[in-house]
Amino acid sequence: MHKKWFGLALSILLVCGVALVGCGGNGGSGTKVKVGEVTRSIFYAPEYVAIEKGFFKEEGLDIELQTTFGGDKTMTALLSDAIDVALVGSETSIYVYQQGADDPVINFGQLTQTDGTFLVARDLDSDFNWDMLKGSIFLGQRKGGMPQMAGEFTLNKNGINPRTDLELIQNIEFANIASAFASGTGQYVQLFEPQASIFEKEGKGKVVASFGVESGHLPYTVFMTKQSYINKNKDTVQKFTNALYKAQQWVDSHSPEEIADVIIPYFKDTERDIVISSVKRYKEQGTYATDPILDEQEWNNLLDVMEQAGELKERVSTDKIVDNSFAEKAKQTGK
Repeated sequence: MHKKWFGLALSILLVCGVALVGCGGNGGSGTKVKVGEVTRSIFYAPEYVAIEKGFFKEEGLDIELQTTFGGDKTMTALLSDAIDVALVGSETSIYVYQQGADDPVINFGQLTQTDGTFLVARDLDSDFNWDMLKGSIFLGQRKGGMPQMAGEFTLNKNGINPRTDLELIQNIEFANIASAFASGTGQYVQLFEPQASIFEKEGKGKVVASFGVESGHLPYTVFMTKQSYINKNKDTVQKFTNALYKAQQWVDSHSPEEIADVIIPYFKDTERDIVISSVKRYKEQGTYATDPILDEQEWNNLLDVMEQAGELKERVSTDKIVDNSFAEKAKQTGK
């Protein structure tokens, strides 16, 4: 993350406003909660299940889901009250805390517990090993974001210095990375699903490794909100977390095919077999958290990843910006 990241984003917001794209909701009555997701992704399947299976509605909540397109825009929307709850990487809450925020952003419900990206090779006729990346052109993700930090952490773990052993491209917008690779940029690329499966089906690349498996468990994507919102809306936050836990348990106990059929309205331009393949890949590597609790070990792994990337001023303990009380109650009462 660049040091002036939030200051610049907030300035832009105050001058111009943030364009938020509505992408779904309960379509019913109840306490309205405006949720901003950092991107639309099969990676977030339990979120869509919670909406489509009526788990939020059962809790008396009316979810207004918006896609806010990027960690900076999502956090800016949260800080400015354009949304009530953000679904974004935990690193963003740490960046806000590091800036000395008077109203810190609190992580209260974990959704995913591994990185969601995969290493895709353009041409590979032999068995993959990490040394193949040395001297290659690697199309990575935005500096300071979790995908890039987890990617660099994985490269270092496998004896590859991302600054000196390969040519690392990071100046392409998140939404354009896949198209850049498809048009011929890079020999390797770091992609989320379903794009990785789409490229395999189209013969444009092959998934050769999982950054989620390599980087281990961490609070990759978490529902979070401002402390002031929690103080005023404890009951709403609890109901939200209850619905999340129900969805997580449902996803854990159902097949990729069943999950795909529930979430496919959110991916109308994606073929069903690709949605199934993507969900299957995430389930097999344990990406979807089975409860909303963010544990200490995951948090420390996140700090290690950020520290190695040079994006951490100081190690922030969980008691500063993590509140597991809602998740623990949801898990207890949901049994």
